[in-house]
Amino acid sequence: MKQNNIKSTASILILVTGIFLFAFSPAYAQKVFDAKTAMLDNGLQIVVVENHRIPVATQMIWYKIGAADELPGKSGIVHFLEHLMFKGHEYPGLGIYGPGEFSRIVRSIGGKDNAFTGQDYTAYHQSVATKHLEKMMRIEAARMRGLNVPEKDVISENKVIQEERRQRTDNNPRAQLAEKMNAALFPVHPYGIPVIGWMEEMKTLSWEDAKHFYDRYYTPNNAILVVSGDVTLPQVVEMAKRTYGVLPAGEAAPPRIRKIAEKTISPHEPIIMKHENVREPLYRRIYRAPNYRQDVQTSLALEVLEEIMGAPSTGRLYKSLVVERKLAANIGLYYASSSWDDATIGISATPVSVDIMDSLRQAIDEELQKMAKNGPTQEEVSDAITRLKDSAIFARDSLSAPAMIIGRNMVIGVSLEDIENWPQAISTITADDIKQASRTYLNPEKPTSTPPVEGLLLPEDNKNGEKE
Repeated sequence: MKQNNIKSTASILILVTGIFLFAFSPAYAQKVFDAKTAMLDNGLQIVVVENHRIPVATQMIWYKIGAADELPGKSGIVHFLEHLMFKGHEYPGLGIYGPGEFSRIVRSIGGKDNAFTGQDYTAYHQSVATKHLEKMMRIEAARMRGLNVPEKDVISENKVIQEERRQRTDNNPRAQLAEKMNAALFPVHPYGIPVIGWMEEMKTLSWEDAKHFYDRYYTPNNAILVVSGDVTLPQVVEMAKRTYGVLPAGEAAPPRIRKIAEKTISPHEPIIMKHENVREPLYRRIYRAPNYRQDVQTSLALEVLEEIMGAPSTGRLYKSLVVERKLAANIGLYYASSSWDDATIGISATPVSVDIMDSLRQAIDEELQKMAKNGPTQEEVSDAITRLKDSAIFARDSLSAPAMIIGRNMVIGVSLEDIENWPQAISTITADDIKQASRTYLNPEKPTSTPPVEGLLLPEDNKNGEKE
């Protein structure tokens, strides 16, 4: 995004950490969004979710290109390109726009815009009054193929992304720990490289580097346009034909074939970091697991497991370790399934003190072992599935959530049909499904061929040898 692709959209992305945590009441049992889709002649796929409550629409354009698609030695180039997309573009018949002009136009009509980069995608979005939607589509279409950035802005924006890394990662102990843990969990895979990039490589990024990716991947046939709001599919298609439709299709993007570890990785020693700015300790653990595209049934089971084990206040881990045993101030388990390659399961806890860290780790293993051995009760399964559905009963009426959920999943290979039928699919998950998923991927007694990575963030010792 223009200033940060990680933190400023975190509140949005948390809503869609799981593949489809936005489930719905029985009224939407047949189709979640009732989305409609079409395809332009140049290969641009269009998805429309109608919402006629207010005359506003959200446009999101999703590109099937992310940080994990970068060339060796060019880490951060996709995020850098995202920044440059706001620095000027022009296309015959669609207009000429100077640096920063797109966002100024959006603000002048009372709208909002931003962008973000992930490992598997880059997305740009605007929310405006419906009467201005075609104007947004025209400007967005122009920068899909007409990026034209002044040299001084390339240089200045490179400094911006360097400063972004300093502020968001290099000066943030939690972010540093997460970066080290990801690198250990994915040692021979691009997911182990941070989206923002490594600083020494970021410094060398050039306009030529960015233009290479832009020309290759920013094409209508490598993108998905999702519009949610006070529109219909025929209206959006006609506007898209007049804007995106004038762009030529590009060459087909190469298949995403990424290097995966071919042999068992030895278990890791915990990654321990100490920092003077840390006021309370942190314990983290992350596992690799299948995503929805790789294994539908296991992915759905892990979504329900996440709710049973990791939900705030009601999850097994919270009730056991926070309420009953008082080993942690808080704890959670999450399943981040939206990825092209392996997904992750994470556990994060705040111990009540540094001294009980070993007891906390053992207690977590005990709870995981119980689940792997005995599985959940039928009541836990039923309640978890109901909560998953009820937790997002209002999401269908949101302007941005449908565009976020649909785009973020379709761009990593999930079909619109699967998105629409999620409530029925999640309802088929049984206690045995969850037990098997837990036994396979979270069993302390039998680690997978890619063992989990642990991380400890601790306060720095003071001069007297005592913890601050």
